[in-house]
Amino acid sequence: MTRAARLDLRSFQQELATRLAAKTAAQVESSRLGLASGSERWLIRLSDAGEVIAVPPIVPVPLTKPWFLGLANIRGNLFSVIDFPQFLGFPPVVLGNLARLLLLSARTGEQHAGVVVQRVLGLRNLAQLTAVEDDTVQPAWHVRRWAEADGSTWREIDLGKLARDPAFLQVGA
Repeated sequence: MTRAARLDLRSFQQELATRLAAKTAAQVESSRLGLASGSERWLIRLSDAGEVIAVPPIVPVPLTKPWFLGLANIRGNLFSVIDFPQFLGFPPVVLGNLARLLLLSARTGEQHAGVVVQRVLGLRNLAQLTAVEDDTVQPAWHVRRWAEADGSTWREIDLGKLARDPAFLQVGA
C-alpha cells in the first residue's frame, strides 16, 4: 500500500468517525425521556437526567410541604426527594413497582435532588412529534408542548430551570 493510499484511508476513517460522532450527538439531542406524572406525560432532555432508579427508602422531614417527601441516602449521598405529581398539584404518587426516582444531573445545578414520577415511558424522538402552540401561562421551566400523530400530548420541561425555580426550592411549610 502506498503512502498516499494510507493517508487517504486514515483521513477517510477520521472523517467517518467524526460523522458518526455528530450523528450520535444529533440523535441524543433530539431524544427525550418520557415520564408519566399526574395525568400528564412529560419529556426531559437526556442530559438533565442524572439517573433513574427505583424509589429508595425516604426519611420524612418535619415542617415541609406535602410534596417534599424527605431525604434518601443514595450511595452515601443525601438527596432531597420531591413528589413531582403533588408538586404540580395532582394527587400524590403511589410508591409502587412502577414509580421511579429521577435524579437531577450535575448540569441542573449543585443540588442533590430527585423527583418521583409514576413511571418512565421510555425515549421519544422529537422528529416524530409536532410542536403545539400553548396559549396558557406556563412556569419558566416549561419548554414546549408536543403532540403525537394520535393526538396525545407531551409537555417538555427543563429540569435545570425547575431546580432553580423559587417554588421548587421553598420546601418549608
